[in-house]
Amino acid sequence: MTRLKLSSIPDDRPVKVTIELPAAVHRDLVAYAEVLGQETDQTIADPTKLVAPMLQRFMTTDRAFSRARRQTKSR
Repeated sequence: MTRLKLSSIPDDRPVKVTIELPAAVHRDLVAYAEVLGQETDQTIADPTKLVAPMLQRFMTTDRAFSRARRQTKSR
């Protein structure tokens, strides 16, 4: 069998998730979108589009999560 340099291609299709946010969190998300829009000179029409990058950033910078994930992968 030929050894290719690529292995399986990861499934990176978006997954639609429906969540309910407390009203205060939603207000903060809208306010965050407004501030971000002012900082970047962009109009952020749908603040919910910020949820995925926020979660990604949170998980990327969470040291305890990174450590636990490395330990799980090394088993």
